[in-house]
Amino acid sequence: MAAAGAAATDIEVVRGKRAALFFAAVAIVLGLPLWWKTTETYRASLPYSQINGLNALQLRLMVPVTVVFARESVPVDDLEKLPFTVVHEREIPLKYKMKIKCRFQKAYRRALDHEEEALSLSSVQEAEAMLAEPQEQPEGSLTVYVISEHSSLLPQDTMSYIGPKRTAVVRGLMHREAFNIIGRRIIQVAQAMSLTEDVLAGALADRLPEDKWSSEKRRPLKSSLGYEITFSLLNPDPKSHDVHWDIEGAVQRYVQPFLNALSAAGNFSVDSQILYYAVLGVNPRFDPASSSYYLAAHSLPHVINPVESRLGSSAASLYPVLNFLLYVPELAHSPLYIQDKDGTPVATNAFHSPRWGGIMVYNVDPTAYNASGLPVKVEVDMVQVMEVFLAQLRLLFGIAQPHLPPKCLFSGPKSEGLMSWELDRLLWARSVENLATAMTTLTSLAQLLGKISNIVIKDDVASEVYRAVAAVQKAAEELATGHLASAFLASQEAVTSSERAFFDPSLLHLLYFPDDQKFAIYIPLFLPMAVPILLSLFKIFLETRKSWKKPEKID
Repeated sequence: MAAAGAAATDIEVVRGKRAALFFAAVAIVLGLPLWWKTTETYRASLPYSQINGLNALQLRLMVPVTVVFARESVPVDDLEKLPFTVVHEREIPLKYKMKIKCRFQKAYRRALDHEEEALSLSSVQEAEAMLAEPQEQPEGSLTVYVISEHSSLLPQDTMSYIGPKRTAVVRGLMHREAFNIIGRRIIQVAQAMSLTEDVLAGALADRLPEDKWSSEKRRPLKSSLGYEITFSLLNPDPKSHDVHWDIEGAVQRYVQPFLNALSAAGNFSVDSQILYYAVLGVNPRFDPASSSYYLAAHSLPHVINPVESRLGSSAASLYPVLNFLLYVPELAHSPLYIQDKDGTPVATNAFHSPRWGGIMVYNVDPTAYNASGLPVKVEVDMVQVMEVFLAQLRLLFGIAQPHLPPKCLFSGPKSEGLMSWELDRLLWARSVENLATAMTTLTSLAQLLGKISNIVIKDDVASEVYRAVAAVQKAAEELATGHLASAFLASQEAVTSSERAFFDPSLLHLLYFPDDQKFAIYIPLFLPMAVPILLSLFKIFLETRKSWKKPEKID
């Protein structure tokens, strides 16, 4: 009877050991891997090697230049060598990690019959209109016509002409080194119409060291998908001035053609408003000599902040806002003039603030106060006002006058206020700026994700990163082949995708989830289960070890 009880006890002990081992095996083999897999931070794969390779990217900006030689523009022996191609490449000396090279690919050829007919006209404007009829040139390309040394198409003291379209005219030369001499003139004209150090320095001003480039080139607006333009009429003294302005008609006549020509660089929206009792934040000073008031140059920065609080346009905007203010001074401070640093009145009586907008002071004619009582009816001369605002708008976008070569005739913009090659220069600058922004964003994101392992990387974030890297590479390839329009679109996609990935809200979900919080959550779950299993394993280990040391009985 006792033997049967002992046998049953031994069976229960063996069964308990097996159950403990089974539970331990299930917990270790199945439970731990399942828990580890289901609780790990999901991190989709990212192209880290490609992102690191972007730091060594070299941009080659290719400008296709078609050079057309008319009859008697160069010696006959040189004309017989046509057509051929000449490449002129140089590195832009900017102190930036990304190397930028400018490549002018000049394709020399003879003039066709209709081109010879156009170049034989008496006016360069007529010739340009006739040459532009067959087809519009693609963005970023130039065509330079070389005419006879004694041609009457240009004034005799003029060596070159730059028009509003993507065309230029250069005077030829009867010399044995004609191609070399004319080639240098063509490069000067092409640089004035396309890529210069100033254009690229303005695009990368925020990334360049504090030197002559960045200090002088911080005016242009940053690249964006859209811009909002607000025209505001400030009437601080409505009891004295009844101001009327035809802003809708002025925008349609002067501003909208300019924005239509600039539409390739972004989307634009225009609105207007009238603000009463809106005064400047600076008290003008009185000048007894001229019986007028003035604003000194050092006080102009203090004018914007008090007025900006009344505008209310930038608070809810997704895009940069450009403010153009027309200020009619109150009767007590009329007339009011703006002075420059030398104390000389500014001719336009206006000033602009980089990346913000401009302000123009519009004085009421003093004779209007004698003609009638108050309030005086004021009709704003919108032609005068829009000339100033359009000039400020060009400066805000970094569209400055080119550095012309010697003895060059410059036609100036047409009615829309923007020349075709000026748009190309802006697109080049924006493309380089977008690529620099996208590369910086991708590099920062890769470094952040590499250092902090708690950040979740979802598939949609990874896809945006892959899309941004591909767009950067495509933009660089398109710039190297001279396809400016497609390169600009690819650079915009690179910026959009990189910033969408960088600012994705899912990256912050587990960022502030330290290890001590993990232990506080997991210990109450695993401790009640782990203690019995570990104690059972320890007991089994001791019993097994004891049985190994127990000596055998010898009869």
